[in-house]
Amino acid sequence: METKTPQTKNWILQAHELGKAFTEKAMEHDANGTFVHENYALLKSEGYFSALIPIELGGGGVSYSEMCNIIRVIGSYCGSTALAFSMHQHLVAAAVWKYKHKNEGARTLAKIAESQLVLVSTGAKDWLGSNGELTKLDGGYLFSAKKHFASQSVVGDIAVTSSIFKNPEGNNSVLHFSVPLKQKRVSLVDDWDVMGMRATGSQTIFFEEVFIPEDAIALTRKQNEFHPVWNIVLTVAMPLIMSAYMGIAQDAHEMAVKSARQNRQQHSIYSIGQLHNTLLSGQAQWKAMLELTSNLDFRPSELHTANMLAYKTNVSDLAREVVSLAMEIVGGQSFYKLHRLERLFRDVQASQFHPLPKWNQYEFTGKQILGRE
Repeated sequence: METKTPQTKNWILQAHELGKAFTEKAMEHDANGTFVHENYALLKSEGYFSALIPIELGGGGVSYSEMCNIIRVIGSYCGSTALAFSMHQHLVAAAVWKYKHKNEGARTLAKIAESQLVLVSTGAKDWLGSNGELTKLDGGYLFSAKKHFASQSVVGDIAVTSSIFKNPEGNNSVLHFSVPLKQKRVSLVDDWDVMGMRATGSQTIFFEEVFIPEDAIALTRKQNEFHPVWNIVLTVAMPLIMSAYMGIAQDAHEMAVKSARQNRQQHSIYSIGQLHNTLLSGQAQWKAMLELTSNLDFRPSELHTANMLAYKTNVSDLAREVVSLAMEIVGGQSFYKLHRLERLFRDVQASQFHPLPKWNQYEFTGKQILGRE
């Protein structure tokens, strides 16, 4: 048997093969709200958690756009697995961008590749204000906080997070840092009982006076002010995250077409045409997101970020519309929990809650276009 090297391995084809296994237990995980442990084990065994890391650092060397398509494929089999996996990959992507453009972070990326570490982000909920408290000590800080919506926290190795430090002058700073999750004073709150994406293991992380060394602080910024680092993070994060939802939309489209061929109702011809137009619109907007990221060869800017967030809103709207139209075509049977389309409908709703929610995005993009603070 030929041994596949990172250069010759067909990551997309293998994602389809893994996805077939993911589908088998997707309904069970959704019903019970349990994390997709076995799916992660398979992804780890095949090197997917380090696939985006350059070959010279021990990774698979896949391109950014290929990783987006990997997530899209996984999303067409199990939305929860795809979404949770995308949260790890967007942190890796940001680190790879820094490695390529600033020659930073090689050691971190090599460690992720060697140990197949799982990275957890709390940035979506933290946004500009963050939360929690940092108390200064000699050599570092004591960190206490509850971090909600921490996807894949149940299996995470390292949290990439932030918290608030009250300066002696009276103003607040937000400090960004990474912290190992498998240690004392770090625990999970079993509170992920939600409508959709129920198997992402997005439990709240509880940090109780965890020591953060001074040299772990990666960034210090003013609270509630936009920092240029977001121009990198958002540009690499949004296409990866929305890839999961494009996979869901694609799956819903295929189910609706299959149903229409079997039912052969006259109006189905027009309904399928409308559905297909909507899917194509979503795919075009999603591909535009990938073009903006340009396989991590982009120059960060706030206008660039504003456009990316606008595309994210559009893709979310269109993905949800595709699934809704698919339900209309399939009919009342899609209302049953036994029908996969019912789960897709619930899962795709989560797309609108990633940064930035629609009206926040309208404000952000409008300010950039008008040149207002």
